[in-house]
Amino acid sequence: MAGYEERRAAFSKIGVSLLAGTSEPEDKVLEVAATLGFPVAHSVTQETADQFGGFWEPRRGHIQPSEFILTQSGRVMASTYSTSPVGRMDPEETLFLTKIIASRMKK
Repeated sequence: MAGYEERRAAFSKIGVSLLAGTSEPEDKVLEVAATLGFPVAHSVTQETADQFGGFWEPRRGHIQPSEFILTQSGRVMASTYSTSPVGRMDPEETLFLTKIIASRMKK
């Protein structure tokens, strides 16, 4: 999440808000969230993961990395799903992609 924090101003400049979520409990999230300038939801449940199409790991009881670029109306413009730490959206690549999406939406 540090990479997103480093680029938060650049995302904001093109009208993009950042939000993170985790199945970790609040006490484990507070320390990390305090270093970020965007909200971090905690205690995400399987029901919540199912609502937005995230992958739930039943054996270990947590949500797998599920990342989305959404419009203000909630339309999914891009997404990634991982079953491991490999394959997550890179902050620099995500910024580049959101710039492309934003410019296309203006046309």
